[in-house]
Amino acid sequence: MLKVKRLSINDKEIIKNLFTSVFTIAPWYDDWSDTNQLDMYINDLVGQGYSLTYGLFDDAELIGIALGYVKHWYSGTEYIINEFCIKTDRQGAGAGSFFIAEIEKAIKELGIKQIFLLTDSNVPAYNFYKKNGFVEEQTTRPMAKRF
Repeated sequence: MLKVKRLSINDKEIIKNLFTSVFTIAPWYDDWSDTNQLDMYINDLVGQGYSLTYGLFDDAELIGIALGYVKHWYSGTEYIINEFCIKTDRQGAGAGSFFIAEIEKAIKELGIKQIFLLTDSNVPAYNFYKKNGFVEEQTTRPMAKRF
């Protein structure tokens, strides 16, 4: 049975295991071989006072994670999701949609008015988010300066 639970820094190892199992293969191919960098990244996302992390469990198995934080903004409090994933062999069967819907219920109880996230437009996650009611911002554009 699927169940959503709040996670904390105490769950770091199971979070790292799921995170790397999803994001080091297609379509992402992220290189997380630097375990120190991975450890610091998960600490950044999960170990801060404003962090808000959820896990999707099937019985005792962690099959999904949402790693983000709460942002207090003039238009209302937002949940910024930095990382969202479902275990690869569980994708496409409704677990992700269930997870998003349960997160929405939980954050509404916290007074949060919006979920904000970024995704690449050329990966399956893009259509997943659109299917689940996310819309593209018309005026906001991510920008970066690499050096």
